[in-house]
Amino acid sequence: MPIYEYVCKDCKKHFEVLTTSSGNTETVKCPGCQSLDVKKTISSSNFRMGSGRSSIPSGALSGCSSKSGFS
Repeated sequence: MPIYEYVCKDCKKHFEVLTTSSGNTETVKCPGCQSLDVKKTISSSNFRMGSGRSSIPSGALSGCSSKSGFS
């Protein structure tokens, strides 16, 4: 289930909505002022690409880290 971010054009509140599908055309209301005049915003991602540095923490994909207590 995707989460979409919105901003209310009336009160400028930013909020998220969990939807059942990406093609869902449900009515989205501002939780602050109940306005229907809202706009979907572009979400920032949790990862970055490029610049030679990995944004994945070291050991995150290795299965076991040296601090896990297993050898």
